[in-house]
Amino acid sequence: MGSGGDVPFNSKFTIYVVACWILAAFGGLMFGYDIGISGGVTAMEDFLIKFFPKVQERKLHAKEDNYCKYDDPMLQLFTSSLYLAALVASFFASKACTVLGRKRTIFLASLFFLGGAGMSAGAQHKWMLIIGRILFGIGVGFANEAVPVFLSEVAPVQHRGAVNILFQLFVTIGILIANLVNYNTSTMHPYGWRFSLGLAGVPGVVLFFGSMILTETPASLIERGKDAKGKSALKKIRGVDEVDDEYEEIKKACEVAKQVKQPFKKLMKRESRPPLVIAIMMQVFQQFTGINSIMFYAPVLFQTMGFKNDASLLSAVITGSVNVLSTCISIYAVDKCGRRGLLLQACFQMLISQVAIGVILLVFLKNTGTMNSSLAIVVVILLCTFVSSFAWSWGPLGWLIPSETFPLETRTAGFAFAVSSNMLFTFLIAQVFLSMLCKMRAYIFFFFSAWILVMGIFVYFLVPETKGVPIDAIVERVWKRHPVWKKYMDNKDDNGGTKAMEMA
Repeated sequence: MGSGGDVPFNSKFTIYVVACWILAAFGGLMFGYDIGISGGVTAMEDFLIKFFPKVQERKLHAKEDNYCKYDDPMLQLFTSSLYLAALVASFFASKACTVLGRKRTIFLASLFFLGGAGMSAGAQHKWMLIIGRILFGIGVGFANEAVPVFLSEVAPVQHRGAVNILFQLFVTIGILIANLVNYNTSTMHPYGWRFSLGLAGVPGVVLFFGSMILTETPASLIERGKDAKGKSALKKIRGVDEVDDEYEEIKKACEVAKQVKQPFKKLMKRESRPPLVIAIMMQVFQQFTGINSIMFYAPVLFQTMGFKNDASLLSAVITGSVNVLSTCISIYAVDKCGRRGLLLQACFQMLISQVAIGVILLVFLKNTGTMNSSLAIVVVILLCTFVSSFAWSWGPLGWLIPSETFPLETRTAGFAFAVSSNMLFTFLIAQVFLSMLCKMRAYIFFFFSAWILVMGIFVYFLVPETKGVPIDAIVERVWKRHPVWKKYMDNKDDNGGTKAMEMA
C-alpha cells in the first residue's frame, strides 16, 4: 500500500511477533508497578516509622485533620523523584533510540530497573531510597521513550492502536500487581515494604531477557543504513515475504529522515508544531485528569475517607482491576471507534464522576471523623467509573497518539518531548497532591473537573483522527487535511516566506 492507499500491507500474526509485543510491553508493567507501589508503601507503618516518623506520629494523632495527615514534602519526594529523573532521562533515551536503536534502549531500561529495585529494597537511609527511585526513574524514561515507538513501528497499520495500547495495558497490570503486593506485604512486619519495593526486580528480569529476544524495528535499522537487515526484520515481523511496498514506504521516510541532522531543531520548525503541540498537551491533560493522584495515593485517599488500612488497600485493588479490564476494552475499540470518539466520551464520564465525588466529600467528609460507610462505597464506585473511562481513553491514547503522529525524522525527538512532558507533570502532581489535598480538601476534585472540561474542548477542535492511517503517511493524510493544522503545512517558514528545501 502506498501512502495514499486504503488496503493494509500484507501481514499475518505469528507467535514471534506477538511475543515481541508482549515482551516489549513489560516496560509498561515496570512503569505501572512503580506508580502503584508508592502509595501502598507510604501507607505502611513500618516504612513510616523507619523513614518518616513525624508523619507516623501525625497519622496516629486522635484528632488529626483527615485531609492533612500525610502532608509531608519528603514523603512526596519519595514518590515524585522517580518522575523528575525520568524527565531528564527521556532526552538521553531519545538519542539512544536514534543511535543504538529501540531494542538496545529497552535493554538499558531493564538494567536501570534492576538497579533501582536492589537499592530501594536494601535502603537503610532516606538518601538510599531516593537514589533507588532515581534509578527507577531513569529506567522509566528509557522504557517510556522506546517501548511505544517500538510497538507503533512493528505493528500492522490496521492493528496499530491495539498493539500500542499493550503498553498501557501492562501499565495497568503493573498497578494492579503492585496493589495486590501491597495488600499482602502490609502485614509482613517489619520488612513488608522491602518486599514491595524489591519485587520490582521481577518484571525487570523479564524485560532484561526479553530485550535480547526482540527484533529491532525495520524503521530503526533502515534509518541507520542497515537496509538488508531492515527488510529481513520486516519480513520477520509481518510473517510474509511480500513486503516490498511497505519496505519502499519506510525507505522513503528514512531518506527524508537522514537529511535531518538536528531533529530537535527540526521540531521547532513551523511544520512540526501540530504533532508537537498535540504530543505535549496530551501528556499535560492526561495528568490533569487527576488519575495519577488517585493511583499514587489510592490507599491514602481511601484512609482519608475513613477506610481502615486493609480496606483501603483492598479498595485500591478494586480500582486497579477496573483499570485493567477497561484498558482491554480500549484494545478492542480503538481501531474500530477511533481515537477522538473514545477521548470525547471519556471526558463526559470523567467530568460527571469527579464532580459527584467532590460534592459527596464536600458535604459529608468533615475535617475529623469518618464518612458514612455507605457513602464511602458510593465514592469507590464513582472512582471506578472515573478510572474505567480514563483507562479506555486518555491512559492509552496519551501514549498512542504521540507515537504515531510524528514523521520518522522527528519521531524519537518528538516522543522525547511527550515523555518528558508526562514526567514533568506527573512529578508536579506527585509532589504537590498531598499538599493540595490538605489545602483544597474536597475542592481538589472540582479543580480536576475544570481541566477535564478544557480537555474536551481541545480534543473537539484540535485532535485529528488517525485510525487506519499508515504511520509514515500521517503528514499527507492527517495534518495537511486538518481544518486548523493544515495552515502549518503550507511550506512557509516562521517569517511567512517560502521555505527552501533545506533540512535543519
